Amino acid sequence: MALIRWEPVRELNTIQHEMNRLFNSFFEVPAPANGGSQPASRRWIPAMDLVETEDAFVLRADLPGVSEQDVKLEVEDNVLTVSGERKSENEVRKDGYYRVERAFGSFSRALTLPEGVDPEAVQASFAKGVLEVRIPKPEQRKARKVAINVTSGAGEPSTIEGSEAGGSGPDAS
Repeated sequence: MALIRWEPVRELNTIQHEMNRLFNSFFEVPAPANGGSQPASRRWIPAMDLVETEDAFVLRADLPGVSEQDVKLEVEDNVLTVSGERKSENEVRKDGYYRVERAFGSFSRALTLPEGVDPEAVQASFAKGVLEVRIPKPEQRKARKVAINVTSGAGEPSTIEGSEAGGSGPDAS
């Protein structure tokens, strides 16, 4: 088991960021942009699914209207970050009026990866507006039994089997 240093300031920043994101998504009311009469667009957060298969974690993100050139994937310090931008389609109509309900703008989502994931093995594909990221599971280290030779008081050797994986004492055979 790896020891991880606890950084309380980082934890507080993470909590603050998540609380801000939560409140912004619930209470965000479009306000006029640049003091104009048109309301600003709502913030866009793409829907994502995370599925665990036998050999990998699979992340699928719905990114309609976004090209693969507008999506960026980064793996740093066991954190996978998906970011990008859905650009607005400015349409000018002289007659009548219209309503814009589709959200656009930049987005960023972060996913903490399990310890031991190889960043070079992460694969991504993009088809029909769906981003799929395959994250291979790290190999689990298996315990190896070690035989311990012990000489008894009579000079006869006996074998005791133990395990490197832990436990407070050897198991006698």
